[in-house]
Amino acid sequence: MPRRRRLFRPARQPRRWRGALLACGGALAMLVLAGLGLPAHLLGSAPREQQWQATAARLRIVDGDTLLLGDRALRLRGVLSPARGESCGTAAGIGFDCGAAAAEALARLLRGRDVSCQVRGSDRFGRALGVCQAGGAEANATLIAAGWALAADGADTRLVAAEAAARQARLGLWSHPPGAPRAWRERP
Repeated sequence: MPRRRRLFRPARQPRRWRGALLACGGALAMLVLAGLGLPAHLLGSAPREQQWQATAARLRIVDGDTLLLGDRALRLRGVLSPARGESCGTAAGIGFDCGAAAAEALARLLRGRDVSCQVRGSDRFGRALGVCQAGGAEANATLIAAGWALAADGADTRLVAAEAAARQARLGLWSHPPGAPRAWRERP
């Protein structure tokens, strides 16, 4: 009997994907084995709290509540300061950059001092949040107590009390409340 020929029978395809699948499987196995020897914080289980330090020479002030410790950005936890370029007024009606004034107050506080920060969490921009110590003083509370920053919503009660005391004593940007930034004037 003659062999029947099928007209629509597809030709046999070589198994192209076999080599690619073997290569991917091998690479995955190597990653798993290599991961067993890596430090735990590289695999997503970083410690919740970290200690960051910077010498006075490696410290930079970005604004009234943000520092650069070497190449790492850190925002002071529980502190809100005016942004650079935000205008404030004095009793005499003279305007000035209150954000720059807040940054200068932080710079004076930290000038020539090594800084040590307890870092816990990050803000919506990915900056680390921390409480910093310099020369035996906590920068977060000192800045608020001097009237150059507000206690953020949900901040520690110490910071809220420091803000109330600075406001009552009319320190820093509270020295002329009508000239303070709008967010400050609208605070209860």
